[in-house]
Amino acid sequence: MKMKHLISIKDIGKKEILKILDESEKMEELLKSKKVIDILNGKILATLFYEPSTRTRLSFETAMKRLGGNVIGFTDIKNTSVMKGESLADTIRVISGYADIIAIRHPSEGSARLASEYATIPVINAGDGSNQHPTQTLLDLYTIKREIGKIDGIKIAFVGDLKYGRTVHSLCYALSLFDDVEIVFISPEELKIPREIIEDLNKKENIKYSEKSNIDLTGIDVVYMTRIQKERFPDLNEYQKVKGIYKLTRELIYNKNLIVMHPLPRVDEIDSNVDELPQAKYFKQSFYGVPVRMAILKMLLEK
Repeated sequence: MKMKHLISIKDIGKKEILKILDESEKMEELLKSKKVIDILNGKILATLFYEPSTRTRLSFETAMKRLGGNVIGFTDIKNTSVMKGESLADTIRVISGYADIIAIRHPSEGSARLASEYATIPVINAGDGSNQHPTQTLLDLYTIKREIGKIDGIKIAFVGDLKYGRTVHSLCYALSLFDDVEIVFISPEELKIPREIIEDLNKKENIKYSEKSNIDLTGIDVVYMTRIQKERFPDLNEYQKVKGIYKLTRELIYNKNLIVMHPLPRVDEIDSNVDELPQAKYFKQSFYGVPVRMAILKMLLEK
């Protein structure tokens, strides 16, 4: 890869995305082969998680260990010098001397970009506030490609928290690089997709979009459900107004070719009996995070 860091999906183009997806498929085949992989033997990944995480953190750790590397890091800032007032810049300077690559999750937008400016090793953004989550976007694209067979020409519905959902923001931009994609945004008025993203889509001739408040999956290839994120609301009264507003049930999934995705964790926005349907791909989507992050780690560290 030409870049040193992976901070935003906007940092790479369609060619680079397809290269990562192709490499991810090779990594998936390696995982299935059960062979010992030592591509990154001797390399160390530092996972700096200033926010809670299950899938992203563990899949990064799994990916690094599957490649033969090692992992250091923290998951609770209460046990770090952050509590003593250490700046992010100083933390990054220090960790750059301990590891070969950093994956950082932080509640502040722009934190990963800031980290990359002080790091002397590659930095991967594992989520910065409600801004970007590029590795999630890449595994989402990989899921669509593997389960639908294509990305060009799909019709996708994003449902739920489109205002604070960084996975939606990143994926919208990535999809705008492909041909004949149609997006349906389904959300309450309070959680509409940010206007700056709509403005970006208006500049693209190869993508169509519409906005709705009710779930209608007619003609949809991919339904991307999202959690109403309580932790992002500055006013909990506003959260209560939209809590549980959407719920995907079996009755709504009448298209046998449709796939259901979700970045997880879910709360109550997908009925548990949907899990048994062949259209439900969210747990497989979570698994795909391992080969995709293996590919990213390999491509950033192999020079």
